[in-house]
Amino acid sequence: MELSRKPLRFSILDQSPIPAGATAGDALRNTLDLAKLADTLGYHRYWMAEHHGTPGLACASPEAMIGPVAAGTSRIRVGSGGVMLPHYSPLKVAETFSMLAALWRTAEGCARIDLGIGRAPGTSAAVALRLQRDRRLPAPDDFREQLAELLGYFANRGAGLRFESPEPWLLGSSPQSGIWAAELGLPYCFADFINPAGAAIAAHYRESFTPSAWQSEPRVAVGVWAICAPTDEEALRLSASFRMMMLQLYRGRLIPVPPVEDALRFLESEGVPMQELPAGRRILVGSPPKVRRALEAAAAEYGAEEVFVVNIILKTAVSR
Repeated sequence: MELSRKPLRFSILDQSPIPAGATAGDALRNTLDLAKLADTLGYHRYWMAEHHGTPGLACASPEAMIGPVAAGTSRIRVGSGGVMLPHYSPLKVAETFSMLAALWRTAEGCARIDLGIGRAPGTSAAVALRLQRDRRLPAPDDFREQLAELLGYFANRGAGLRFESPEPWLLGSSPQSGIWAAELGLPYCFADFINPAGAAIAAHYRESFTPSAWQSEPRVAVGVWAICAPTDEEALRLSASFRMMMLQLYRGRLIPVPPVEDALRFLESEGVPMQELPAGRRILVGSPPKVRRALEAAAAEYGAEEVFVVNIILKTAVSR
């Protein structure tokens, strides 16, 4: 299949990082500020991630943030990246996003809301268990059935209920998510910032795509870690906070976003060049021309028409 020649779109995936010494409220207000800036700069979408039980990331409920972000912007599409469906009732998710889709419309009258759906827990196994209402048995592995039920509500099939439909996306970082997205005819966003070896998964999605009521052709977006600064050296320096945070996460230590100087000292003690940490992650850092070339190359690798930029940088915030 010939890949799309459409102009490349840029979007943002925000994890609402909490800086050391700040509060979750500070981080969420930073999200609101960043969304307004993204709207004025011409980004296409602004998605918020779902994480639970961590001192470093503030957004446990992207659906709670979509309304304030949509209210504070005028043009940009707003959504979840994503709602971790195994924690929830498909009907409840459908009702929530139907309300959001009814409230926030484009100038042409179309819903401005996206529903990005994932199946990862977004937390540890212990916290995931606490998110279950019934903890007597392990949660069933029935994501595919949950997803079909959720999409059925938006297609207004059965139950005598009618819903406004957001734009549904399936998110993933493994082959199975690509298979389901192709089967159901959904747009697909691959998390390269988690698994930088996903180009073949995206290719298989495009090759096996089944047209649906949602879209007639495959559509791929890719989420990429990227940090840009006036110079390559400054961008690498700014990336130290995230690199330390991820290394500590791998070792079972959850921390807020550390100050750059603290992170640089920590990384120096690792005895490995900073740009090689953490292992197994692709982080694009550098000056504007360098990062632009790298983002365009990543999009070409995935056959993507849209790139979500993800990053964690220390932002000093004062409680208001």
